[in-house]
Amino acid sequence: MNKAELIRLDSMPDVSRHELQLPEETLDWVGMHGIHQPLLVRDGGDTRQVQTKVQIYVDLGDKLAKGIHMSRLYLILDEHSDSRALTPPGLKLLLRSMLESHRDVSSNAFVQFDFDYYLRRNALVSDNSGWNSYPVSITGTLLDGEIVLELKLAVQYSSTCPQSAALARQLIQDQFEADFGSSGQVSVSDVKQWLDSEQGIVATPHSQRSTAQLLVRLKDGVEDFPITDLINAVENTLKTPVQTAVKREDEQEFALLNGQNLMFVEDAGRKLKQRFDQDGRLTDFWVRVEHHESLHAHDAVGVFTKGVADGYPPAP
Repeated sequence: MNKAELIRLDSMPDVSRHELQLPEETLDWVGMHGIHQPLLVRDGGDTRQVQTKVQIYVDLGDKLAKGIHMSRLYLILDEHSDSRALTPPGLKLLLRSMLESHRDVSSNAFVQFDFDYYLRRNALVSDNSGWNSYPVSITGTLLDGEIVLELKLAVQYSSTCPQSAALARQLIQDQFEADFGSSGQVSVSDVKQWLDSEQGIVATPHSQRSTAQLLVRLKDGVEDFPITDLINAVENTLKTPVQTAVKREDEQEFALLNGQNLMFVEDAGRKLKQRFDQDGRLTDFWVRVEHHESLHAHDAVGVFTKGVADGYPPAP
């Protein structure tokens, strides 16, 4: 930039630099929402490209300040996103840079990255595979000198109702007795043929697509975001994740998994709580499991937290 351009720049009005004549109210957060920002994110041992929507804020704590400098926040975000992969240490650096750029008016900073995270998933039996998408949010908060990093994601799975399964079995038993009760001995071939008919299997249990929403607070010192690890933990614990590419053999295996893993929403919640209690990278967690009922017009919901002092409240 030459001297003439610098002079012209200095002569441009900058209303945000003007001090107010009288003190005004302070604001908790001022900034931007919906910034489209591509970036690399460090997930365990992998670095992956994602397309994010970002919200970024600082507080307005100076009662005489007209406002903040939003362009500074935008440029800091862009520089950090362009020059390094997003990691927990990098997110802490970003928060401190945001605060340093507004050290005369702000003492707190907040940034959140929202994106869809794609993982390639193999079919259960066949050689096929496809992409599953998981909504993910990474949040950093610098408040009163303390930094908190959080990771939020959601995983879909299938849940088959144990009560419905028991009722279906009873109806099948009743039908078997009605069809064969007076026959004395029954041949294996007759029973096999009966089991293969709609007359025999007169009822099936209801199952539904379900969702586990997970919010975790990362322990200080964690070097990368355990996105895939947490997704795998949910899917491996509940054992019935939704599928991508499916052939008949995969669908049959999925039916088997559902039959072997009957679960109420309480069962899913207890399994997940036990699993996450064992994860030393998490200082706290909040989990909401939703079974989107096929029997009812409403959903069945369970919520639990780690239960630590001053941790997440057990709010739905």
